[in-house]
Amino acid sequence: MDFAALAERDHADPLAAKRNLFRIPTDTIYLDGNSLGLMTHATATRVQEVVQRQWANDGIKSWNQHDWVNLPSLVGEKIAPIIGAAPGQVICCDSISVNLFKVLSAAIKLQDGRTQVVSTQDNFPTDLYMVQGLSQLLGEKHCALTTVDENALLEQPSQFINEHTAVVLLTEVNFRTGRRLPLQQLIAQAHAHGALVIVDLAHSAGAMPVELDAWQADFAVGCTYKYLNGGPGAPSFVYVAKRHLQRLNQPLAGWFGHAQPFAFDPVYQPADTIKQMLSGTPSIIAMSAVDAALDAFTGVDLQQVREKSIALSELFLELLASYDFAHAFECISPADAQARGSQLSFAHDDAYAICQALIEANVIADFRAPNYLRVGFTPLYTSYTDIGVAVERLAAIMQEESYRAPRFQQRHAVT
Repeated sequence: MDFAALAERDHADPLAAKRNLFRIPTDTIYLDGNSLGLMTHATATRVQEVVQRQWANDGIKSWNQHDWVNLPSLVGEKIAPIIGAAPGQVICCDSISVNLFKVLSAAIKLQDGRTQVVSTQDNFPTDLYMVQGLSQLLGEKHCALTTVDENALLEQPSQFINEHTAVVLLTEVNFRTGRRLPLQQLIAQAHAHGALVIVDLAHSAGAMPVELDAWQADFAVGCTYKYLNGGPGAPSFVYVAKRHLQRLNQPLAGWFGHAQPFAFDPVYQPADTIKQMLSGTPSIIAMSAVDAALDAFTGVDLQQVREKSIALSELFLELLASYDFAHAFECISPADAQARGSQLSFAHDDAYAICQALIEANVIADFRAPNYLRVGFTPLYTSYTDIGVAVERLAAIMQEESYRAPRFQQRHAVT
């Protein structure tokens, strides 16, 4: 391993200074930012500030004094440029699942009699579950899920999207394979048939340029705890294109979405802005953590982020290929780097045990059923040297077959 050459690449990296913003565990190579991003120093400071000074000293006065009441909007406006949205279309609240239920319900109502929701068979399960749940609630006469193979959808979209299609629900980057769908193309094809499009950006936001406005997306949801580093279970974000805001009717009508929440009117009147996507009182501690984490993106060129992401993944593949055990790992991610997100996934019969052995060696990756080792690349803090060390430690595990130890076979609750 030529670590001197890797160090030179790190030295020339325009994003290298961003690494200093994060708390990176000692002697740890963190390749799981596509599942849970690392904490920034600013986040740790901000949470302490909110807990120790704002809440502890100022109590309820903080809603006005520290502008807690506007945090969902302020955070949404920070996220907006990261996902290619003009102001006034993004707000931070709830979870992806809850926000998906909101926009899915609203989109179907806008479609006036259309009932079909088209999605991919390997979409993230919660996305499919939300459609299934809404279908059970309303009945299939009002909401019916059709799942199709990704390849088939790309090759013959008009075979699945037609005059009965209300919504096409797409995740830009497949959570298992890392495959990146051509969203602009698919959105245009859906619109040609009168369908609305909901985009899930869970594995996109913060890892690559996203252009929701330019692509003419209708709705989008995404989480803040992966590449945006907002913390475990951090609130999600939701995007509604401005052209839909005036006629939207989302079902989880809560007081924070009211046009005048502190008028305490018993009759619901939604705000005429993106604030209508709010429901209950926001979690201020969690929202503050996201707000602070997003400051890491100040001055960041997302095209540089994308270029480094590709370079890191290509380096991983190149170094892996230099070992004689490489043939045992079947890369299920697209060979074309432009056709994948910021991760690589490998099929291996012992993927779970290998992942556990890597974690014990302080290389944090993750496992996805049924037999995939998933490696994520977070350009703001992953270095080229990290990749060299990770592959070197993987080589030791494979050559010594240490992953066969009984302690690596036992499944944890979270894999």
